[in-house]
Amino acid sequence: MGSASNEEHFFKNKVSSFSVEAAALKISEEVKGDKSSDVVSILRELSLSVEEPELDAEQLRINDLLQEDELVFQLVALESIYGENLFILDGQRGLRSFQIHIHMEVPDEFTIVAKLNLRSDPNTINGSSDELAYSSKVQYLPPIVLTCLLPKSYPSNIPPYFTVSVQWLNSTRISNLCSMLDSIWMDQPRREVIYQWTQWLQNSSLSYLGLDKEIVLGPYGIKYIGDRRAVPRSVSPDVDVLAIRSFNDERCRENFLKDTMNAAFVLIIMQTYSGIYVSEGTVNKLQCPDAKCRGMVPPNVLKGLLDEKEYERWEYLMLQKTLESMTDVAYCPRCQTPCIEDEDRHAQCSKCFCSFCTVCREKWHVGKECLSFELKLQMLEKRKEPQLIYEVLSLKEILRDAKQCPTCKMAISRIDGCNKMICINCGKPFCYGCNEAVEGYDHFRNGKCKLIPEVKLKTRPCPNCGQFNTKVSED
Repeated sequence: MGSASNEEHFFKNKVSSFSVEAAALKISEEVKGDKSSDVVSILRELSLSVEEPELDAEQLRINDLLQEDELVFQLVALESIYGENLFILDGQRGLRSFQIHIHMEVPDEFTIVAKLNLRSDPNTINGSSDELAYSSKVQYLPPIVLTCLLPKSYPSNIPPYFTVSVQWLNSTRISNLCSMLDSIWMDQPRREVIYQWTQWLQNSSLSYLGLDKEIVLGPYGIKYIGDRRAVPRSVSPDVDVLAIRSFNDERCRENFLKDTMNAAFVLIIMQTYSGIYVSEGTVNKLQCPDAKCRGMVPPNVLKGLLDEKEYERWEYLMLQKTLESMTDVAYCPRCQTPCIEDEDRHAQCSKCFCSFCTVCREKWHVGKECLSFELKLQMLEKRKEPQLIYEVLSLKEILRDAKQCPTCKMAISRIDGCNKMICINCGKPFCYGCNEAVEGYDHFRNGKCKLIPEVKLKTRPCPNCGQFNTKVSED
């Protein structure tokens, strides 16, 4: 192939007379690929073969603004999709020209088939014993190349001049694509159409040609006389198959490297994320970071994220959280083994066989009331058991000022704020006023409980006049 003339080369770092380049469109020195000079020649012939209508200066100005608007707003959007596959061409006779390499969405398990010595319709199977066939599954196909030249009477009167070139399609099928682009223009004449063309070629061209599962390359060696805008790039079965496989392998490699980098980054984040909750002991908050999911991270996933000690701690904490959330579980006062209590608040340890009351944690007392805190303190003082005395005093103070979570029975005190509390142990919401489990704020709208409790100020009467006064800071 001969080198293209200066007119056929692309700009590089050049600002043309219109302001499209100011919109940061991709400008390339040269479009890679075969038959680029043929494409430019065809566009020139198309523009010379059509006699454009004579338009007044106002209509030409409007068309120019519309073309610029389309390039600025639509092609900038295209560049965000196609990136380096959008090129601005050196215009002919002051006309705007560009080229887009359109990557299609290829169906799963898509197969390319190359038949040697194929001289007939590619959809018919010869079945002869001397016919050799090669097939291969691919995930990506080389792009469809759409090259456009915008006439001065576009979009008010005529559509863009264009060519469609594909390496893996024959002339007949490419001509069908050209006819469909014409139909899209006819359905909405006098309107900008470039974006609709690219979207259709990307999403619907394969299904339109009936290529849902496979494509048979060829036929080769047959001269096609038809739509000159159809530019096939096929050469021979061995050359085309090698080009398609090379393109597919390169795209797969790029995506693999991209996915690997993303996966490694996500893995590091999840390892840190999981380790923090395990070290802090808040394993009930170890949920999927996806806002639409928020499910618990599966154990098999955590086993791959945490080291051996962290995973053992996670198992221990999850067991403890699960037992604490069970209302019929009590711990043996002798060996701290979890036990199941019956309807009479009685439990028997399966390890040391201690039978105890789950309310006062003393030996099981049939028909007798539990000891009060005062009697229990007197009894412990006589036994001289200071550690147990501190535990009883702490429990008495907790129960005096705190509320038990209705779900897991964890004692919780409200320092300030509203009456809707979130249990730090099980994460379930409840009302601090009536100690009932709640969802949302409907509980506080029916007047049963107030969301913001009234503040009770501690006051003392004045010894002289009896006026109640509040103490402020250290005064």
